[in-house]
Amino acid sequence: MARLLLVRHGQASFGADDYDALSPLGHEQARTLGKLLSDRGVRPALLVRGALRRHAETAAGILDGLAMSVDVAIDPGWDEFDFQHVVEIHRPLFRDRAAMAAELAREARPDRAFQEIFEAATTRWASGDHDPEYGESFPAFQSRVAAALASAEALLRAHREVLVVSSGGPIAMAATLLTTGSVAGWAAFNRVSVNTGVTKVIAGSRGLSLSTFNEHPHLEADRRLLTYR
Repeated sequence: MARLLLVRHGQASFGADDYDALSPLGHEQARTLGKLLSDRGVRPALLVRGALRRHAETAAGILDGLAMSVDVAIDPGWDEFDFQHVVEIHRPLFRDRAAMAAELAREARPDRAFQEIFEAATTRWASGDHDPEYGESFPAFQSRVAAALASAEALLRAHREVLVVSSGGPIAMAATLLTTGSVAGWAAFNRVSVNTGVTKVIAGSRGLSLSTFNEHPHLEADRRLLTYR
């Protein structure tokens, strides 16, 4: 059967001027994943990535680890939703990055405090009760990822093994579309997604099926590499 591997990008630079750039650890995660895929005999015929910098840098690191040349295509349908916009709609104070940093710094666990705010913000976004307030509504996001997944399925007919580099939100949505189709399912998948986690989708006679979600054995030998944002 044809196989589609969905890879979340490496750790981005949270709190830096350019979040979209991978951190040094993110680059290491990408190369480590590429090496593992090579060791397992994975030879993708095509790599599709989102249009964001963190997708491009993750793809480059994976290809470095694979030590092989692979044709690369760009599909913005795999881009992350604008989580900063979603958070700012929920917490207008966070439009001021200095104010956001100051508020989080007062917390014993700033990372956990931000995660709680993020989950509340995405819950509001996904509820469907406030769609006009967002540049991209949750239903629009869902439709965009569904279209990207359909495009990837079409590519599998010619290439048989395709690797997609994307973000946690779209990969969680793809997994949801292939399983429960529920908002709660998307939130649950998105909550546990790790950087450079691999989700496997199989294409058979009945279409696409989710085989595994968020695999990350390449990170488990060195817990330093296991990150979520």
